[in-house]
Amino acid sequence: MTQMHQPGSRRLMSDINVVPFIDVMLVLLVIFMITAPLLTQGVKVNLPQTKASALNEQKNEPLIITVDATGNFYFNLADKPQQPITAQTLTHLVTQQLASQHTEQRPVLVRGDKNVNYGKVMEAMVLLQQAGAKNVGLITQPPADNKVIG
Repeated sequence: MTQMHQPGSRRLMSDINVVPFIDVMLVLLVIFMITAPLLTQGVKVNLPQTKASALNEQKNEPLIITVDATGNFYFNLADKPQQPITAQTLTHLVTQQLASQHTEQRPVLVRGDKNVNYGKVMEAMVLLQQAGAKNVGLITQPPADNKVIG
C-alpha cells in the first residue's frame, strides 16, 4: 500500500544551508584584510629614511624603545606600551629585561621619529647605556624610491 501524502505534513529538509555561513566568513575575512595593515607595533612614528642595509636575523628578540615626535619615551615590553614612560622608568625596565635574560648582548633598538629633537634620541641612547645595553641600534625606513636623501 502506498503512503498517501497528507495535506498538512511536509517532509523535513535534512540539508544544512551553508551560504549564510560562507557570507559571514567572507565578511570577517574582508574585515581582517582591512585592519591587518593598520596594526603596527607600538606608537606611530615617522621614521627617517636611509640606505642602510637590513640587519641579519638575530636569535634574541630585540628590545624596542620608541621616541615620538613630542619626545616621549615608550617601551615595547612595558605594562602599557602605548603610554609614555619617564626616563627613570625606561632605565629600570631595560635593566630588568637585560638582567632577566642573563645577557647584555640582547639588541636594543631605538625608533626615533624623524621630527624629534636629536637630543631626545641621544638621551634615550645614554639611558640605554646606563641600563647596561651593549648592543644599541637605530631603526630607520628604507627610501621609497631612488631619490637622494639629504
